[in-house]
Amino acid sequence: MFRWSDLTIRQKHIAWAWAFLAVPVLFYAVIRFYPTGNAILISFQDWNLLGSREWAGLDNYVKLFNDPEFWHVFRNTFVYLLLGTPISLVLSFVIAYHLDKLRFMHGFLRMLYFLPFMTSAVAMAWVWRWFYQPVPIGLFNNFLASFGIPQINFLNSTTNALPSVLAPAVWAGLGFQIIIFMAGLRAIPKSYYEAAKIDGVGWWTVLWEITIPLLKPTIVFIVVFSSIGFLRIFDHVFNMTTNNPGGPLNSTKPLVLMIYESAFSSFDMGYAAAQTVVLFVVLLAVSLLQLRILRDN
Repeated sequence: MFRWSDLTIRQKHIAWAWAFLAVPVLFYAVIRFYPTGNAILISFQDWNLLGSREWAGLDNYVKLFNDPEFWHVFRNTFVYLLLGTPISLVLSFVIAYHLDKLRFMHGFLRMLYFLPFMTSAVAMAWVWRWFYQPVPIGLFNNFLASFGIPQINFLNSTTNALPSVLAPAVWAGLGFQIIIFMAGLRAIPKSYYEAAKIDGVGWWTVLWEITIPLLKPTIVFIVVFSSIGFLRIFDHVFNMTTNNPGGPLNSTKPLVLMIYESAFSSFDMGYAAAQTVVLFVVLLAVSLLQLRILRDN
């Protein structure tokens, strides 16, 4: 017969730990694991939200991989990833590196950089959409016109639309990455820099041989976190292209927007779920690949 008094102190500690962890673990399972499993199940079914579910097998996946729009959207999603992640990484590091050395108004400037991350993505998207409007409304085109430069069609051009949407997305995430980089910079022991200074090592060598190698855990976190964000980009695209969702000829449409339209415009939940499963697999594969490439030897 089980008796609490028969347990060792270590076993009691483990039991209490699991007792406290039970509620959050159960909560996480309900809001994460159950929806994920249900989405995988729906991806093999036909369902329009109202009628009964009918088993469809691999039909949704066959339809998906034969859909030219999916491959176009898939390419757009990776363009966001391949452009947004390195640009945001380099910009945030450069700003954090110099801001860390600044003492005058340091806290105020750090707050200004972090402010966009705290602002609603919807509000920012609409402000940037106003910036991109033609003369006489748009801020950018009015500025160009004041110098006699022809106005640029930012959001209605298949060439300019995606970079125009990507710019505010990068800008919005800079604040968080800057704060993380600064925390990583502050964690580097000052003794390394003092030894380099005594040896007369130049700042470029210090940067490449001391700062960046010791920031590797921080870089890994930011790269993975940023990559997930760009693969799941939605708010900026949806709100900046409401008149023509996805931009001209779907030039800005990411996979998440296609999932949204399939589910809540076409009411094809099975097809939307299949796209969700593909996105989940891509997110998992990209994250694991980055962790493997960037891991310490």
